Amino acid sequence: QVQLVESGGGLVQPGGSLRLSCAGSGFTFKYYTIDWYRQAPGREREFVARVWERDPTPLYADAVKDRFIASRDDAKNTTYLQLNDLRPEDTAMYYCHRATGNYWGQGTQVTVTS
Repeated sequence: QVQLVESGGGLVQPGGSLRLSCAGSGFTFKYYTIDWYRQAPGREREFVARVWERDPTPLYADAVKDRFIASRDDAKNTTYLQLNDLRPEDTAMYYCHRATGNYWGQGTQVTVTS
């Protein structure tokens, strides 16, 4: 069955960095676009980034553009989200998502605090 598993979250100070990973299984990873979303407490889940299949140019939400870098390694069935210059408002649960079939991972928590 299709599975998406995120990892790499943690506690970091403002200005710090983290790299999140999303490992896919149960499907041919290279044929699918994978999105990253996040949800902060009391807020709606929001789009963060999209990594297209067979296109090296990711799409970003304005709030993270120039700070976050999305990428993929199809040989490892994994997509990555590099989070740089983190701010307290980036604190959220981060999820990866495959829109085809509406599959979500369980999420990984990112907390930015001094």
